[in-house]
Amino acid sequence: MEPMPARQSQILARARENGRVQVDELAQEFNVSVQTIRKDLNDLCDRQYLQRIHGGALYPTGASNFAYDSRRNLAADEKQKIGIRTAALIPNNSAIILNIGTTTEQVARALRGHQGLMVVTNNMNVANILRDSKDIEVLITGGIVRSSDGGITGSSAIDFIRQFRFDYAIIGSSAISPDGLLLDFDFREVSVSQEIIRQSRKTVLVADSTKLERRAPVQIGTLADIDIFVTDRPLPPSLDAFCREHQVVVEVCRQNGLSEDSPASLSSPHDQDAPAP
Repeated sequence: MEPMPARQSQILARARENGRVQVDELAQEFNVSVQTIRKDLNDLCDRQYLQRIHGGALYPTGASNFAYDSRRNLAADEKQKIGIRTAALIPNNSAIILNIGTTTEQVARALRGHQGLMVVTNNMNVANILRDSKDIEVLITGGIVRSSDGGITGSSAIDFIRQFRFDYAIIGSSAISPDGLLLDFDFREVSVSQEIIRQSRKTVLVADSTKLERRAPVQIGTLADIDIFVTDRPLPPSLDAFCREHQVVVEVCRQNGLSEDSPASLSSPHDQDAPAP
C-alpha cells in the first residue's frame, strides 16, 4: 500500500481526536479547495479509515473491523514506538510468542537485532519479518490461514501452542473497553489468544490509544490477565486505576519509543537459555 499523503494523515489525526471532520473547516485550515478536501475524504473512506457523512466524515468507533492493510497505516508512528519499546523489554535467549496484529508486526521488526530468541507465531507476516534473522528461530503454528491478514487460527494452532511454555507472550487486541475488557472480532482468533496467555509466564499487551475508542463483540479476557501494557498515551483514570489495582505495569512510550518512567528491560526467568518445548 502506498504511503498516506501528509495532508490526509493530518486529516485522519484530527478526525481521530474530534470524532469527525467538516469539509469547509478543513479547506480553510489547509488553504485548499473544498473539492480537494472531498477527494481526500473519499480516499480515506475508500481505504476504510473514515466513514463519509454529509459535509464531512466520521472517525469509526463502532463494532467494525478495518481492512488489515488499512490498519497498518492507522496510528503507524505510535505502533512503531510501541514496537521499539516492547522489544526493549524482551531479553536475549527468551522464548516468546506473538499473535495476529499490525502492532505485533512492529514488535517483530524491532526484535530483529535480538539474539537467541525462539519465536512462535500464528501470524504469517511476523514469520516473514523474522525469517532471515540469523539468530532467531521462527516456528509457525498449524491451522487455517486467513487470506485477509495471514493470521492462523483453529484447533491445530491451539494444539501447537499447548506444547510450549513461553517466557513472554506479546499480544494485540482490537478494542479495550472502559471497564478493562480486551475484545476482538473473531471468536477463533480469541481462542488462540486465550491459549497464548495461558501458556506464557508473562503477557505483554501492545495497543495504541485508538483501541480505547473502539468496540468489538468477543472477549479475550481483561487487563487483569496482562502483566505489561505498552501503549502510546496515558490511560484514562478508570483504566489506570484498574491496572494499578491488578498490578499491571503500564509503559507509555515517548517520542523515541522508550518509556516515560520504567526500566529498560524486564529480566526473563530463563535469560541465558530459552526453554525447550
